[in-house]
Amino acid sequence: MRSAPIPGTAAPGDAAEERAQRGVTWRAVLLALALLILLSLAAFWAELVWYRTYDVNAGCPAMGPITSLFLLTALMSLPGLRRVGLSRGELLTVFCVVIAGSPLVSHGILFWMLPKVIAFYHQAQIHPEWTTSFISVVPTWFAPTDPAAIEGFFEGKAAVPWSLWWTPLAAWSGFLLCLFLATLCAVIIVQRQWITNERLSFPIAQIPLEMVQDSERGRAGRLSGAWMFWIGVLVAFLLNFLNGLSRRLPAVPAIPLGPVPLMQWQKVGPLAGLGEIDLVLYPFMIAIAYLIPKELSFSAWFFWLVRMALTVGAIAAGATPQRPEEWYGASFPAPYFQGGGAAFALLLWVFWIARHHFARAARLAVKGGADPVDRHEPLPYRWAFLGFIVSFGLMVCFCLAAGCRPVFAVVLIGLIVGYYLLMARVRAETGIGFIPFPLEIQDGLTSILGSKAFTSREIVTMISTRWTFFPGFGQSAEVITANALENYKIADAAKINSRRLTLAVIAGFVVTLIFGLYLLLTNIYRQGYFGLGMGSSYNWPSWQTRNDGGRIFEYLSNPAGPELNGILAFSAGAAVAVVLGLFRLRFWWWPFHPVGYIAANVWGIQENYMPFFLGWALKVLVVRYGGLRLYRATVPLAIGLIVGDQLNSLVWTVVALVTKGQV
Repeated sequence: MRSAPIPGTAAPGDAAEERAQRGVTWRAVLLALALLILLSLAAFWAELVWYRTYDVNAGCPAMGPITSLFLLTALMSLPGLRRVGLSRGELLTVFCVVIAGSPLVSHGILFWMLPKVIAFYHQAQIHPEWTTSFISVVPTWFAPTDPAAIEGFFEGKAAVPWSLWWTPLAAWSGFLLCLFLATLCAVIIVQRQWITNERLSFPIAQIPLEMVQDSERGRAGRLSGAWMFWIGVLVAFLLNFLNGLSRRLPAVPAIPLGPVPLMQWQKVGPLAGLGEIDLVLYPFMIAIAYLIPKELSFSAWFFWLVRMALTVGAIAAGATPQRPEEWYGASFPAPYFQGGGAAFALLLWVFWIARHHFARAARLAVKGGADPVDRHEPLPYRWAFLGFIVSFGLMVCFCLAAGCRPVFAVVLIGLIVGYYLLMARVRAETGIGFIPFPLEIQDGLTSILGSKAFTSREIVTMISTRWTFFPGFGQSAEVITANALENYKIADAAKINSRRLTLAVIAGFVVTLIFGLYLLLTNIYRQGYFGLGMGSSYNWPSWQTRNDGGRIFEYLSNPAGPELNGILAFSAGAAVAVVLGLFRLRFWWWPFHPVGYIAANVWGIQENYMPFFLGWALKVLVVRYGGLRLYRATVPLAIGLIVGDQLNSLVWTVVALVTKGQV
């Protein structure tokens, strides 16, 4: 017997509405919650404790949710389960709920949020100058200040002092929940514009949609029957599995996929600006580059070459030789400031394009539920606007309680939310959800306005909330906003009731948040933060945890004014993005994409530009000699390469869990 839909507002006799609700059933939601618990446990042990894998639940696309959907669909295809199997809508509902909550238990969100402030007190023991500089202005409700609670957190072999953690947990989990709700409501308001009006391509959302198909009788979901999909799965899985086996058993031959050095870094002279040139043949990355618009993949590698040329020119003019990806400062060419300016301009651009939709949504919010369009949105516009305002306001109040001025609080929260929406939009249009934030908020504000412009409490608050805007790569909380937007694309394509899906997604997020906080705190106090694999000094979360207090100390000890070079680079990046966008609208043949310019001015492009080039070249050749028909026929191959790569990661994650991190 099929599970009944969750009770809602649909009229019992409305057959069309009933079909749209089939996906969000009690059994689908309960199965999703069970998977969230299971994936949280797997991520904690395999990723955080043993550090045998990196992205179980985070990333774009995330390994845990994608492989869970694959295995669940395969299980439903077994002869004994076909009659009671989950429908395509139910399977996609499970996936949507899982990708909304699972990233919480990962190295980039809760594992990054929890030690953020308590580390200030721990590191102050070896940096006594911090005590006189800023420790006294850290709000006491940010983290426990008891020496035994601090020592137990980092060294382990202790019980959780819950009485000391209740207030910090309420504050930070409340902030995270408000951030989730604010961005979710913003996505609900804008999703109709991006899905229906602008018809963005949503390349990553096509993976679950293409992977899970309706069965012939429409009673259960089944895996794609496209033979090219299975070729892609097999090729990517075998290549990656062989290389993984070779790393563990050196006698097994490997097929190097990169990075394989083609030219070593020249440490002196202008050619140092080229960095190390590597051959990178990651099937997963090439497949994504094949799926995204070709002008975007072309722009990414082209502007990376431009960035290297500018770096060579700067070194020739007298700058200190360094790799192009290591040019972090505001001195010319200041690539990350260019990327930040381009991102800011692009955010304003996309909202300007959507201005008529926002005006219409506001009118519907004032009218209430009288308009039939409003009744088919994920939430009524009135509730979406109200939810955004309340959640945003509570985050501002958080900053005010920490001692910040109102203007600073509004700007900081506005920039965080704006970054999240921009990354969601970029991923929806281009599929590039794996790039980092182009410019960290504190770097942009302190360079453009000067660190002198901020009080000590504002500096402390800005660095304490840094876990919300660093590093990106689909590893920070921004990935949840992008996942939420893709959920509505999936719901629209698969005819799933988006209003019921919204409630299920919120439930999944809250359950994972509560379970994740309990799981992490109890085990961190048992084993010690520094005793965990991801807490070692070799990984970025631990490194940042140790050194963020030093950032605060530097800002307060050496206050500086605005940096002219940073302002110029930021402005230049914004101007370039606007020009590229205008030309893209004016000339259909224009080959440069503003998002490609942003992608070329972030960290990590030094490895990704080669797959971008290969994906672009393959797509150009296929379209030129086979037309769109051949391209569409080969899309399942690209999706299969992505799924095969994720299945390989799943195998080694399972091996790590079975061997308790020994293999």
